[in-house]
Amino acid sequence: MQKPKKYISQAEALQKLQRYCAYQDRCHSEVRSKLLDLGIYGDELEEIIAELITDNFLNEERFARSYARGKFNIKKWGRHRIKQELKRRQITDYCLRKAMEEIEETDYLNTCLLYTSPSPRDRG
Repeated sequence: MQKPKKYISQAEALQKLQRYCAYQDRCHSEVRSKLLDLGIYGDELEEIIAELITDNFLNEERFARSYARGKFNIKKWGRHRIKQELKRRQITDYCLRKAMEEIEETDYLNTCLLYTSPSPRDRG
């Protein structure tokens, strides 16, 4: 059974979202979803997002760049997978292009070769 949502003020919601965004880069859709979960709608929601952007807690280009860097370096995702995931998060084409700049061509090719070359026992 769901417990009833407690009303929180715009100031409280802003404070919560500042902490949420300071912990890790977030995209606009994640922040919007979080605000909706908190019961913040309409103009209040838009004002909070605008303030987060103004205070540099929310920056979609920074999110896209760090997301691409992290997924490539840590999880070894390819460009196509990274682009798909960023599009799913409604990232703009401009930010998508900027995110792809984070992946050096030589690193990308080396990673592709490393993960696609057959192992010695497969060569038979």
